Amino acid sequence: MQLKKLNDKSIDQLFEAILTLKDMEECYVFFDDLCTVNEIQSLSQRLEVARMLGKGSTYNQIEAETGASTATISRVKRCLNYGNDGYKLTLERLGR
Repeated sequence: MQLKKLNDKSIDQLFEAILTLKDMEECYVFFDDLCTVNEIQSLSQRLEVARMLGKGSTYNQIEAETGASTATISRVKRCLNYGNDGYKLTLERLGR
């Protein structure tokens, strides 16, 4: 499934590049070159917020544990409720 808002050859190339990564070490190397430390931390924080929301954690618990702003928590919650189930798919595959 391709989303119209993301339908772009350069984005396809990025996703194809990610799919070529074979292990955690290759992920670290690639993302270290691709993103700033803050960008990687923001992405991982959003995934953790999604995991915690799925487990029923409150905004206060999530904010205290992750440092995520209420705006970030709200955005992730909106994606969980009305998005494309990307968080759900990934977290289920991770067994979380």
